[in-house]
Amino acid sequence: MGQQPQVRTDLFRVRHITRYRYRRPVGFGRHKAMFRPHETQDLRLLTMNVSSSPAATVHWIHDAFSNSVTLFEFTESSDLLEIVCEFDVIRTSFKDVDFPISDHAQRYPFNYKEDQLPDLAACRIPHYADPDRVVTDFAQRFVAESEGDTWLLLTAMTRAIKAEFAYERREEPGVQEPVHTLQTRTGSCRDFAELMCEATRQLGFAARFVTGYLYDPALDSREAGSEEVRGAGATHAWVQVFLPGAGWIEFDPTNGDVASGRLIRTGVGRMPGHVAPISGSFIGEADDALGLEVEVEVTTLAPPVTQ
Repeated sequence: MGQQPQVRTDLFRVRHITRYRYRRPVGFGRHKAMFRPHETQDLRLLTMNVSSSPAATVHWIHDAFSNSVTLFEFTESSDLLEIVCEFDVIRTSFKDVDFPISDHAQRYPFNYKEDQLPDLAACRIPHYADPDRVVTDFAQRFVAESEGDTWLLLTAMTRAIKAEFAYERREEPGVQEPVHTLQTRTGSCRDFAELMCEATRQLGFAARFVTGYLYDPALDSREAGSEEVRGAGATHAWVQVFLPGAGWIEFDPTNGDVASGRLIRTGVGRMPGHVAPISGSFIGEADDALGLEVEVEVTTLAPPVTQ
């Protein structure tokens, strides 16, 4: 029997505050938020509290990807809208894990099984046109470099984006088109995630855009760390790719990580717009909006447990 991978268990606390400021009191339409962790066997929610000012009626629903969505219904006007979410999670991760990819999928190209195709079809369709094959050629580079090894192809793409592109934190909403990211070689975490989604889809993989939070030891007084972590201190974005036999595997091209235990998933979707951390509207003039402030803290509540 081969050596079992080392298991690490972390207890994280996430605190996310969003503030919208206005020139005068305005009304608010419905706001949607994706705060609640997208639970799996490696991510479990312990406690959670959501509040807002002004106060709102709160509903919880599930979307098509089984994300938990928080709906805020406001009746009061205000010149400040503040939404606060705090939760504790248990995050389990594995060091040097060997994913059980099906034999037929270990070499690229491969075909998904007929019974999987209907469920994966939408996640295989590129969202952007690529008439000049800019994204396709970028993706094909890793097909050649990996010599047909599926795992090497995906991990090499993940690490190349981290190594070859300059990270820049952007506060404005929206995602760059992948061609723009390739041409400028710069972007935010969501730009890099969207690039990898599109590149893998051009190769026929099923890919999903993921949003959530990233733990950075350097920002946590409990645990010091010297390794550079890009994209912490705000919401984060990365990618899931479906591999037969192993399922949805997480790739973080911003940091060049695979299946990282630092990632805390709150939403998965086909496109970034499906998993926006917060979206909504206000009733007033366009110039009433003065700005947006976001504060995100991810800290540990205890030393990690390894076995």
